[in-house]
Amino acid sequence: MASPVFRPCGDVLSWGRVARAPRAVAHPRHRDELPGLIAASQWRSVLAAGLRRSYGDSGLNSAGGAIDMTGVDRFLAFDSSSGLLQAEAGVSFCQILRLVVPRGWFLPTTPGTRFVTLGGALANDVHGKNHHRAGSIGRHVTRFGLSRSDGFRGEVSPSSDPGLFNATIGGLGLTGVIEWVELQLEKVPSSYLDAETIAYGGLSDFFALAEESAERYEHTVAWIDASSKGAKFGRGLFSRANWRDKDERDAHRDGGGKRMPADAPSFLLNPLSIRLFNEAYFRSGQRKAGVTRQHYGPFFYPLDAVLQWNRLYGWPGMYQYQCVVPPAGAPQAIEALLVEIARSGQASFLAVLKTFGDRLSPGLLSFPRPGATLALDFPNRGTGTLELMARLDQIVLEAKGALYPAKDGRISPRMFRASFPRWETFLRHKDEAMSSDFWRRVAP
Repeated sequence: MASPVFRPCGDVLSWGRVARAPRAVAHPRHRDELPGLIAASQWRSVLAAGLRRSYGDSGLNSAGGAIDMTGVDRFLAFDSSSGLLQAEAGVSFCQILRLVVPRGWFLPTTPGTRFVTLGGALANDVHGKNHHRAGSIGRHVTRFGLSRSDGFRGEVSPSSDPGLFNATIGGLGLTGVIEWVELQLEKVPSSYLDAETIAYGGLSDFFALAEESAERYEHTVAWIDASSKGAKFGRGLFSRANWRDKDERDAHRDGGGKRMPADAPSFLLNPLSIRLFNEAYFRSGQRKAGVTRQHYGPFFYPLDAVLQWNRLYGWPGMYQYQCVVPPAGAPQAIEALLVEIARSGQASFLAVLKTFGDRLSPGLLSFPRPGATLALDFPNRGTGTLELMARLDQIVLEAKGALYPAKDGRISPRMFRASFPRWETFLRHKDEAMSSDFWRRVAP
């Protein structure tokens, strides 16, 4: 069997489609091929990559080689009585759900897409709508396999090497190539949820709903109208849900979804069209308010129904901005952010507001922490968009908050260090052969 080699593949896009970088890619099919690829002498650096759902440049390595892990995708073990799953890093959440849901298990937490790999989820320490109950996925990883350029290839756990374990969780693939992951799943009574939608009128209503719902609901999140001003400022739709008892346990079905066949014209997303969409979406949510039975597919992954939905933003692409601010100053900071965004006229129709709980991750560079998190997309309008996000950075800095590297494409070194005060500890465990466009931008 011939060993895989790095081959040029032209420009590779981030999910936001702003970061475009040429790269050479290797496509291994077996874990035993990884040490040789890491040691490839022709590259200054390498980086493992999965399904490339990071919005910015944390998954790009234009100055080196990329190891596409999607072919390293075998299930290694699954105990259906305990819910302990072991799988190779290239296995997707989509594949995991099809296997475990009919057996009464679910991911301990999940982001807003099932098209992420297990290795990528660990490297970005993903979180979901149940952070106040479950924390991020790093809390549920029991051990993993890692290959490094210094010759280390083995199992890493909290007991075997706590420093390397904590650096790898949320470590953006910079501590080595994750080969496999062992994950503790969550037992669920069905694949359906009782989901309630509540229309709220302003930020104070949101924070009251979030506090009230945290005790009684496992999953909470809100859509917020980031374009409205005046009496409509801060309005949105709050969603909360619990798993249904004694219902069916059917997994989602893949295929048959809609697809964006081409880039949408950039002029379609303008301040007027976004305001009109947000108005219609809010009114529709008001009419549909109440409790409904929902399958986990549309509840957790509504955007997965449209493949390549990121093409809605046209050829220039989009930036996603996600921050978290501490609880004490969260209402004031979120208000200041929304005022600045509404004033700019650059908000999109995809804006999410949620509160994080106190379930801290072991990850040194983990993003979730207690407070409120705001995430939204900005159509790429060049300098004006970058200047807006710089103003938002200043509000987040003053509130002692942080930005999310998985969503970022332009964070400054200063902002990175403020967001992740344990970065110096992380440096002790970084693999010198691993790098990314993101890391070269923020590295000390």
